[in-house]
Amino acid sequence: MAEAQNLPAGSTTAGSIAVAAESTVATRMSAPPSFDVADFPVPHGREEEWRFTPLERLRGLHDGTAIATGDGVRVDVEAPEGVTVETVGRDDERLGRAGTPVDRVAAQAYSSFEKASVVTVPKETALTEPIRISVHGQGGTAFGHQVVELGAFAEAVVVIDHTGDAVLAANVDYVLGDGAKLTVVSIQDWDEKAVHVAQHNALIGRDASFKSVVVTFGGDVVRLHPRVTYAATGGEAELFGLYFTDKGQHQEHRLLVDHNTPHCKSNVAYKGALQGDQAHAVWIGDVLIQAAAEGTDTYEMNRNLVLTDGARVDSVPNLEIETGEIAGAGHASATGRFDDEQLFYLMARGIPEIEARRLVVRGFFAELVQQIGLPDVEERLITKIEAELEASL
Repeated sequence: MAEAQNLPAGSTTAGSIAVAAESTVATRMSAPPSFDVADFPVPHGREEEWRFTPLERLRGLHDGTAIATGDGVRVDVEAPEGVTVETVGRDDERLGRAGTPVDRVAAQAYSSFEKASVVTVPKETALTEPIRISVHGQGGTAFGHQVVELGAFAEAVVVIDHTGDAVLAANVDYVLGDGAKLTVVSIQDWDEKAVHVAQHNALIGRDASFKSVVVTFGGDVVRLHPRVTYAATGGEAELFGLYFTDKGQHQEHRLLVDHNTPHCKSNVAYKGALQGDQAHAVWIGDVLIQAAAEGTDTYEMNRNLVLTDGARVDSVPNLEIETGEIAGAGHASATGRFDDEQLFYLMARGIPEIEARRLVVRGFFAELVQQIGLPDVEERLITKIEAELEASL
C-alpha cells in the first residue's frame, strides 16, 4: 500500500522532524527516574511529557487523589507446564529490575500496589503454547505490577489482554536473559469508560530478542509508555503497535529505546486509524543512542490514517545521537486520509466504495497484525477492525 501523504489540517506531523532536531528525548527534559512518587511534581499539562494528555480525564491517577478499591481488576494467568506463576509482596527483589518509573503516574503505581504477579520461564525452555494473562476491570480503581522473566536461551510468547471497566495504573517488567526470545502481545480492549496508564519496561540481555506488539482499541483514555534498555551487546528489539481511535477517545503511545550498549538493534513501527469527532491519537517515538553505543542500528516509523473529519493526530519522532560510529539510524512519520487513487483503482474494477475503503484499511494494518503469530488473536483483531469500520463506513 502506498503511504498516505496528504496532511490534514491540525496535524503536527509536518513539523515533527524539525522539533526532533532541536530537542532531546523526554527523559532529558523531565525529573530523573524514581520509585518515589514525591520526587515528581503534580503535572499541570504544560510539561513536555504531559502536554498532549487530558489530565482531567485521568480520574486522579496523576495527582494522588485516586484510591484503590477492592473491585479494581482481576488478574488470571494461564501458563504451560514448566512455567512458574507467583503472587509476591512488595519486597520481592525481582520487582523494578527492568526499569524505574519516569513519571508521577508510574511512580504512584509502584508506590501503591500491594501484590505483584511474577511469571518465570526457566532457562533453555522453549514454550510451544503462549502464556495468557487476563486483566479484567471490575469497575474500580487499581494499581498493578506484572513481571515476566525469561532465563537464558528461553523462548516464550505472552498475551496480556485488558478488558472490562477500570481505572488502572501499572508497571510491567520484561527481563530477558542472555539469548532469550520473548514476544509480548498487549491488547487494550477496554470498555468505553476505562482509563489505563502504564509503563512497560524491557531489559534485554546479551544476544536476546524482544518483540512487543501493542494493540489499542478501547477505553476513554489509554496512555502507554513502552521503554527498552540493553543489559549487554547483541540485543534486538522490535516494537510494533496498532491503534484504532474512535469518537472522543484519547490513545497515547510514548516510546523510548535507550541504546546504552554497543552493537544492538531496534525497529519501531506503529500504525493508527482514527474516526469520529474529537478522536485523538498521540505517538511519541524517542530513540537515544548514547556515546558508548557504537554499532547501533535503529529505525522508527509511525503512520496514521484519518477516516473522518474531527479527528486529530500528534506524531513526533525524536532521534538523539551521541556517537558517529553507528550502523544506521532513521525515522519517519506521515498522517493522511484515504488515497483517492487507490479507491479509484479498486472501484474501477467493480468493487463498491464501502468495500474498497474496507480493503484499504485492512491492508494498512495487515503487516502489523501478521507480526502477532497467533491465529486466534489475529482473527479477533481483524474482526475488531471490521467492527470499527462498520461504524464509520
